[in-house]
Amino acid sequence: MRTQVLNYRIIIEPEKQGKKVVYNAYCPTLGVADYGDSIDEVLKSIKDGIKLAIEYLADEGKEIPIDNIKDQTVTTAEVELPANAKTSFA
Repeated sequence: MRTQVLNYRIIIEPEKQGKKVVYNAYCPTLGVADYGDSIDEVLKSIKDGIKLAIEYLADEGKEIPIDNIKDQTVTTAEVELPANAKTSFA
């Protein structure tokens, strides 16, 4: 039996908690989220969460959503901030 490997998009964002920074990870296709003290830690943790979500869906006989990474474009947009605007970042 051949093993199929799935590839999922994960978004990681830092979050300040007092003087400490934690990293939040989110897999939008499966709705899985987690956090960790480092990027490596949160990547390991979110990967475990993704595996659990897939196992649960398989056990329930539900369809497993798949990210089609090759057809997606992930980018950013740089825009000017109005002079009187306030932001939440330092």
